Amino acid sequence: MSVDQKLIRNFSIIAHIDHGKSTLADRILGLGGVTNARTSKDQILDSMDIERERGITIKMNSATFNYKTMDGITYIYNLIDTPGHVDFTYEVSRSLAACEGVLLVVDASQGVEAQTLANLYLAMEANLRIIPVINKIDLPAADVPRCLDLIEKTLGLDPTEAIAVSAKTGLNVPAILESIAKLIPAPSGDLNAPLRAMIYDSYYDSYCGAVMKVRIVDGILRKGDRVSFMSHPRDYQVTEVGITAITNFPKDELAAGEVGYVIAGIKSVEDTRVGDTVTLTSRPASVALPGYRDAKPMVFAGLFPVNGEDYPQLKDAIVKLKMNDAALTFEPETSNALGFGYRVGYLGLLHMEIVQERLEREFNLALINSAPSVKYRITFTNGTVEEIDNPANWPDPQRIEKMEEPYVHANVLTPPEYVGNILALFQDKRGIQENMIYLADGKVQLIYAMPLSELIFEFYDKLKSCSRGYASLDYEPHEYRESDLVKVDILVNAEPVDALAMIVHRGRADMRGRHLVDKLKELIPRQQFQIPLQAAVGAKVIARENISALRKNVTAKCYGGDITRKKKLLEKQKEGKKRMKQIGSVEIPQEAFLALLKTDE
Repeated sequence: MSVDQKLIRNFSIIAHIDHGKSTLADRILGLGGVTNARTSKDQILDSMDIERERGITIKMNSATFNYKTMDGITYIYNLIDTPGHVDFTYEVSRSLAACEGVLLVVDASQGVEAQTLANLYLAMEANLRIIPVINKIDLPAADVPRCLDLIEKTLGLDPTEAIAVSAKTGLNVPAILESIAKLIPAPSGDLNAPLRAMIYDSYYDSYCGAVMKVRIVDGILRKGDRVSFMSHPRDYQVTEVGITAITNFPKDELAAGEVGYVIAGIKSVEDTRVGDTVTLTSRPASVALPGYRDAKPMVFAGLFPVNGEDYPQLKDAIVKLKMNDAALTFEPETSNALGFGYRVGYLGLLHMEIVQERLEREFNLALINSAPSVKYRITFTNGTVEEIDNPANWPDPQRIEKMEEPYVHANVLTPPEYVGNILALFQDKRGIQENMIYLADGKVQLIYAMPLSELIFEFYDKLKSCSRGYASLDYEPHEYRESDLVKVDILVNAEPVDALAMIVHRGRADMRGRHLVDKLKELIPRQQFQIPLQAAVGAKVIARENISALRKNVTAKCYGGDITRKKKLLEKQKEGKKRMKQIGSVEIPQEAFLALLKTDE
């Protein structure tokens, strides 16, 4: 028996980071009977340990439950909780494709922030019904009238629809569930049309294989059906379908408008591409669903196992993680210093940090990340254009006609008293001011074009420092602009270390090279011989430091006699050091590679 489509409500929760999305999801699930006093825990949809430790949502998660409204009608609610950090915007955009409406949460004490605006635009692009929610009204600093004014003037939404709640105490949360039934439209889909189901997420289970999370747009999917994918011809038999309510609950079928999961014994993770359309083999749909834009990686870095023999495990792990994280891109890479590994594309530095930590925890690997880089565009003298994200592949300057680097639109919201500090930070980071707007709530919106390579080096940390944590940042890719770039090589004991090379603006090469050489001097342990550290642009050395040798007092046993005796012993030691330097190798610790992230002090 199919579910009545008019009684289904698919909605998502979106907000700026730390405005209380996951706590609000906890309260809603409690009212929906998904959790009770025995099973409930804080941030229950944040299922990964790393999410709970850091207090952030990394992966979207979903839950289905029944809710009986005040007028006695029982609705089926599908809730999707989303991340708030700018690095995980791609997760938000994918979750919105499975919904008809969103709850846009605004912190009553902080008001509208950069990611609030960014997520609002995503929801508007997806043509979703938006219900504003003012959260944390129990805080002493809460200012509900100000938030209502902002919802009308800054967000352009109807303030009479806004619901003021406290997700922490549960105050007024039932009013949200009533509004969802009244304001968010039911899904529209044809039950009799050929099956079309969109994969909005997937993960790998060691017992079931690939588990797909789908939104059924048209038709009905039953257990035992044979299904195929619009992107490739292989077909599979469905062994289980069902809904998710913290854990998976099997059902006989999923009908148009429903959100659930599908297991079909798929072992190859490449077959369940996020955004693909699932259809019946016996009665295939003729037109695929629009799917998603591919995520564009912003930051690239080499990822290598500490032990070379772990490379096959890393290969297996990264393929499985890719299934759970559709924004991840990777290709094999070889480094003279670090051996075999992968060049991985990330959405940002937090994404890079999370991916490395997940690979180390979930697959028990020890990994090293090389210096992060962005994708530069090179026009050669022969007219060909190439995109380069690895400093090791940087071409000979004589062959280069034009160099371009990616710029982003950075959008910062800050209280007025910190504007001076932030303008100085943007100037230091080669930012170009495009607009400065004084908003209704007294905040200032700064819109800048700035190089992505400057944004990934400590910009966020410095922004928080110079605004005492009050400024918020959102950014999006903008365009490529011509720039004067050089490759800085780092030489350890006269040998270039390819994993430490970096591409920087010519005006910053000396400073970056000097900082990095100073940092390496502290991090690389002393050897029995002197180790020269150099930063060079081409053949020109721009910075040098020496790590002095460990010395033994070989003249201690000479307690008298001629000076020539001492000289002979010192000369003998000098010869030994020289021989050792020729055959000795320098171990570079992992901290040295991480130092590249923190060269702007």
